[in-house]
Amino acid sequence: MSQEYVVAITGYGSGGEGVARLPDGKAVFVPGAARGDVLEVRLVKNQPRSARAEIVRVLEPSPHRIEPDCPVYQECGGCDFRHITYEEELRVKKQRLNDALQRVGGVSHPNVEDVLHTGQVDGYRNKAVLHTDGVSLGFYAAKSHSIIPIDRCPLLKDDINETIKEIDPKTTEPYTLQSTPKGGDSRKSGGNHNPDTTCGNCNFHTPDREITLRSGHNGLRMPLEETLDGMVFGISGFFQVNTDAALLLYQKARLYAAMSKSESLVDLYCGVGSLTLFVGRDAGYALGVESNPASIEAARENARRNDMPHIEFTCADVTKWDSGALRPDCIIADPPRKGLSPGTVQKILELAPERLVYVSCDPATLSRDLRLLDGYALRDVCAVDMFPRTANIECCCLLLREGALG
Repeated sequence: MSQEYVVAITGYGSGGEGVARLPDGKAVFVPGAARGDVLEVRLVKNQPRSARAEIVRVLEPSPHRIEPDCPVYQECGGCDFRHITYEEELRVKKQRLNDALQRVGGVSHPNVEDVLHTGQVDGYRNKAVLHTDGVSLGFYAAKSHSIIPIDRCPLLKDDINETIKEIDPKTTEPYTLQSTPKGGDSRKSGGNHNPDTTCGNCNFHTPDREITLRSGHNGLRMPLEETLDGMVFGISGFFQVNTDAALLLYQKARLYAAMSKSESLVDLYCGVGSLTLFVGRDAGYALGVESNPASIEAARENARRNDMPHIEFTCADVTKWDSGALRPDCIIADPPRKGLSPGTVQKILELAPERLVYVSCDPATLSRDLRLLDGYALRDVCAVDMFPRTANIECCCLLLREGALG
């Protein structure tokens, strides 16, 4: 027989779940709970050090609780915070970064700025991957490959939602939809939603944007472009799905790097070079390092597209890259979620830049790495809400080499 308890939610876990204490003091994580809720819950997993539970009844609702505005919110798993106010969500994200820096990073007074955000809670995603089972089109359910049928998603741009209505679900291949600004010569259309097929993809046109629809698992075969602060980037590789929030992040990284024409910059894990170019335009020389050959090819094309011959890219494993005589004044590190590898930490310490700008999508691994970067002190840190209504958070911080502290 399942165990049921009455609990009071006092905070949130890293995945957005509400956190409470059972009578024996054990932490219990409750998806869909809000700080201040009093709930009747049922245990679904009971482990020695923690438990997970589902809500049976809301006995006393939190003042931060709101009615979810998506009919598949509970099943889909794409959002974590549609049941709380956006103000509470921003508070949660700032607190999560502060807690990680203190508890994991050993930073006594992190002084995290208020979370930077665009104010646009919905309609910000310029890309979506939808799955089908031959009958229904939608997203995977949380921790499952079961299809949750949808006809629109509140996180997606309106033009993508309109395009979803045009898709035939009678296939077992996934569909990728990418919305980009319409170029000056982009097959101008007088209608609101006219399809055109090119290079194996299907394009739909709205007055200002173009939606590329691709089926299957292969990479996009046609050039797509996105603009950011007057710069144009090819996005055949990875690019931020929230362009407006990405601009806030890049502007903060540029501010922290504070490059001058007499200085050099190295960007580790540079991808298609968007951050390298955005920050490196202020430097005398910049170099992006990335192990993916396709990304490096795209990065070099992005440098040519934006007429930045002083910025170069090299294809190499960060840990094995031979820097030669280059000793950068600033390094940007934007690693995957798992954070910096030991070899990358060692490479940074060998190069010993005066400034290190660390961009992270996981406060826990960021905080862990701060302890490993011996000789560097945290100067500034901020969070950017790249993915509203989800528990994900993007961080950007500035570290200064001891002796270079101003």
